[in-house]
Amino acid sequence: MLIKDPMMSRSRFASVLFVTALTTASFACGGKKPPVATPTPPPTVVTDPTPVAPPPTTPRPPNPPPPSEPPPVPLQPLAADDITAKDIDTLNKEQFLKPIYFAYDSDDVDAAGQAVVVANAQLMKKYDKITITIEGHSDERGTAEYNLALGERRALSAKNALVVLGIAADRIKTVSYGKEFPFDPGHNDAAFEKNRRAHFVITAKQ
Repeated sequence: MLIKDPMMSRSRFASVLFVTALTTASFACGGKKPPVATPTPPPTVVTDPTPVAPPPTTPRPPNPPPPSEPPPVPLQPLAADDITAKDIDTLNKEQFLKPIYFAYDSDDVDAAGQAVVVANAQLMKKYDKITITIEGHSDERGTAEYNLALGERRALSAKNALVVLGIAADRIKTVSYGKEFPFDPGHNDAAFEKNRRAHFVITAKQ
């Protein structure tokens, strides 16, 4: 029967521990190395190879030229109804006051005649110093006596129309010439229409 030496057992146990420790240390030293952190590369800057042109600028307009003096204003011609620079004969030849016409054997002032009387009244109001004579005329048909009476009635009808429009009666005289002074010497209806009239004649002005 073998007797175990306790000292021998402890010595072996210590040897086993030492060998185990060496083996562990060997595995620890011969194992994989811990990973090394790789530095992150700087970001790549992308540049546009095409240069960006600056926005266009609006050219400044040139300075305007200094204002020039306005051209002289030409003298305006006299108005058609201005009687200050014309004598009476010229005004009557130009028929400053228009005549009115009558139907055959009539002394009634029709619509067309009324429009003319209104225009004449406006001129007489504007030039309130003029006085007139209204001549009554007829065509050649009928006796001289009859036409004188007809011409007088026509002149009075024209005068009354002016008075109604506000023209003073003392500025208007009347006379009848009957068929003695025809406006148109013809012997047809066209001439007769022109001769059946009340003619407005300026007799004085200031």
